[in-house]
Parts: sequence; C-alpha cells; structure tokens
Amino acid sequence: MARIAVIGAGMGAMAAAARLAVAGHRVVVYERTETYGGAVRRFERDGFRFDTGPGLLPLPAVYRDLFVKTGKEPLESCVELVQVDPSSRHVFADGTAVSLPNASRAGVVAALDEALGGAAGRRWGDFLVRAREAWDRTRRPLLEEPLWPNWRVLAEREPYPAVPHKRLLRTRRATTLTEVGEWELRDPRLAALLESHALAHGLDPRTAPASAAVLPYMEHAFGVWYVRGGIRELARAVYERCVTRRVEFTFGAEVTGIREKDGRAVGVELADGAVAEADHVVADVDPVLLRGLTEHPLDAEGDVRAETTTPRTGRFTVLLALRGERAPGTAHRTVVHAPDAGAEKDFLASPGGAGPVRPTVTVLRPDDPSLCPQGGYESVVVHAVVPAEAGWEREDLVRRFTELVLDATGSAVPGLRERLMWHEVRTPGDVAAETGAAGGAVPAPALAAADGRFLHPANTTRLPGLYRVGGWAHPGGGLPHAGMSGALVAGLIVEGPDFRGSQ
Repeated sequence: MARIAVIGAGMGAMAAAARLAVAGHRVVVYERTETYGGAVRRFERDGFRFDTGPGLLPLPAVYRDLFVKTGKEPLESCVELVQVDPSSRHVFADGTAVSLPNASRAGVVAALDEALGGAAGRRWGDFLVRAREAWDRTRRPLLEEPLWPNWRVLAEREPYPAVPHKRLLRTRRATTLTEVGEWELRDPRLAALLESHALAHGLDPRTAPASAAVLPYMEHAFGVWYVRGGIRELARAVYERCVTRRVEFTFGAEVTGIREKDGRAVGVELADGAVAEADHVVADVDPVLLRGLTEHPLDAEGDVRAETTTPRTGRFTVLLALRGERAPGTAHRTVVHAPDAGAEKDFLASPGGAGPVRPTVTVLRPDDPSLCPQGGYESVVVHAVVPAEAGWEREDLVRRFTELVLDATGSAVPGLRERLMWHEVRTPGDVAAETGAAGGAVPAPALAAADGRFLHPANTTRLPGLYRVGGWAHPGGGLPHAGMSGALVAGLIVEGPDFRGSQ
C-alpha cells in the first residue's frame, strides 16, 4: 500500500483519488479552500441556488465508468441525470433562431434546414461526418491514453479530413475552425454555430485547429445531460464516493512545497509548517502554481509545455433571480450569438485593445424547482467567455460588461429587466480565488494539430513520483476530460509506466 498525497480537490483529483483508494492505496487530499469540486461550485442566496461552474455534462460515460470501477452503486443511483432536449437553442445575429434536438443527427439536419434553408442542414450533416473522422482518429490518444512520448505525431498531423473542391478540381484542407466554417458551411449562421463550441472553451476559432470540430461532434453524438439539483451534485457524489472508499480530505490546507529526496517526490509541505510524507504526489493545480512548489524541472526540452503566450480566457458569470415561473417549453440552454463576431474575437485575443463588446452568451434555464423558492420564481445562469487578464478588479469595467451581458440575455429571456429581482456577478477573479488558477483562467480540452499548441503537459513529470491531473494536464479542460485525467493518473501509478490507457 502506497501513501499518496493529492494537491487540490478538483474533479480530476477526486477521480484519481477514488480509483487509487480502490486499488488499496492510502490517499490524502489537501485542499486550500474549505470545500471540494474545484470550479464546480454553488452559490446560494434567498432560497435561490446556482451552478457557478459548468452547467451541463457531456459524455457522462466517463463518470459512469468511474462509479462502476469504484463501488457497487452506479452513477444513476447517486445523482439523477436528465438528458436535455433540445440540447440548445441558438439565436443568431440576424434574429434567426433554431432549436437543435439532443443526440440526433437527423433531427439536427432537419431543424437547420427548416430554420435556415438553403440546404444548411445537409451541409452541417456532411460536416459532422468529417468531424467524426477527426474524433475516431484522436479519441484514444487525446482522451484514453497517456500522452504519447512521440506526441509530435499528434501535433503535426491534422486529423480533420481534406474536402474536395469541385471548382478547383482538388482537395482543400482547412487548418483552422474558421476556415472550416467559411469553406465548408458557407453560411454565417452555421459558422457562428460551429465557432460557438470553440468560444465556449475560450478558444479563438481563428487560431483553433480544424480538429476542434470534435467539440460539436461530441455533443451531437453523445448528447448533453443535466444533473438534477445542478452539476454541483455531481461533485458531491464524487466526493462522497471518495469518502466511502476511505480517501481522507484535509480542507484549509495550503500546500507550499513538494518535498524531494534522492531526486524523487516524497511528500508535501503545508503552510502551517507541517510535512506530509508520501510515495507519490498528485497535483491538480495550475502549472504556474505547480512550478512554484518545486525547484526541480518538471519538463525537458521537447516535452509539451503549458501554453503561456496565448492570452488566457475565463468566465464572466451573471446569476439572475427572476420573478415568475419558467414558461413551459423553454429551452434549458440558449446561445445568443454576438452581433459582431470579429470584434468579440479581437477582445478575447487583445483585451487591452478597444475594450469589451456585446459577447456571445450562454443562458441556462433549468427546469428544476429545487433551484429557487416556491411560489413562482426562476433561477438563471448566464456565461460569457472573457480574457482572464482584462482588469476585472475595476468596478466600472464589471458594470459595463454586466450591462452588455444583460442586453444579450434579453434575447433569450423575454421581459428580463421587469422580472429581475437581483443579480450576482462573478468575474475570473472569483474563479481565481476558488481554484488558484492564475487570473481565474479556465483550461480548454486538448486538441490535435497546430504544432501542439493546444495539447497539455503529460500526466507524468520529470520529477519521479510527481503527477499532474485535472484540466491543466493531459487531456485538458472540461468535465469529461477531468474524469479521464483521473483515470490516467491512477493507471500510471497502479500499473506503472507500461500503462497504455483506459479500456
């Protein structure tokens, strides 16, 4: 039985902790805040409850597998999963709107044809076929296997297929998601639909590789799900599974250093001066913070490094307490697209430029009475992606951007201003306080191609005994990816360097 110290109680860390405990190891989690879940938090006020992190769960099979492998109770006996249908409603800049069925390619094609015309549905359906090729080529190396030592094969080869061009009498390979939209979808609304999947993860579609097509494919193929009571209930279930498997949690325990002996990680140092010895250390922290915990180089020349040159992005969230019940037939998720997509992307790429513009917003309106007081109220969460380092400590900037978000939200919530009782704003600074991520940044999923700029560092490090887990490590950000990172780290510790991935 090995002693394992886990730094942080994020979703990836807890996924690894539960699996390691089942394998017979003694696992202790050190969390600097007073609760678990990382960015998966809840805000409560006046009987209203809000998810402040992710609001929907894609690819629930990752967490089903976690619960199957760590106990007798399946995931569905611990939380109630509800498939969201429609999966989303989109309101485009020209006022056109379309509702897309959940996990139904034929249904999506029909809905787009009816709403947009011009064979838009057929073009989107053809795109999904190509996106599936990219998914099939990258699923195992990017989700289910440790990062390959020869990762440059992933970095240099674009998995999204080239498309024949009748006029040019040759094939043409898109290198960015924006090129996919312009060359293949040929409708600004379809392009906005495509790019919204990248924007939701803080990616600029103009620089995100064409392989980012796997993001909408995942949603269309596997659906999106809501956890009754909010996604925080998923974090609670994973935490309770850890406790059942005798994982120990120490809250309010900030790790200030990683102990080393004979060139190996042998424990952690805490802010109160205590030292916890361990045979392995698993870190679920921002790489900027991790580098400050040890003087030992964690990566060598030629390894995937954490990207530091691209501006980091975070979430600007507005929590709305509304009078009046949610109308029947209201979509759970509505995406209101920005009126000036180019200006929005410029703001994300250069926050010090012209300043904020009305963003693309995601409006979440769950059909869940447990989230608000009885007697006719509604709890609504609105997200917008913003540059993490844009001066969010300035009250004037926060007020200005809040008004832009509320203006956009009015397209999804009729009578919003009249119904609004109060609102709470959460900036990337609040995320930074909860997660420790520099600037409150939120990591994106790993993507192939683009010379490896969208890959994440391997779960192993150049310091033996130290492992990386969670959104800032392979395979990147997002709830499914966090769960997979936990499975990969557990496999590497239990089975050793010969571990070849999940089955």
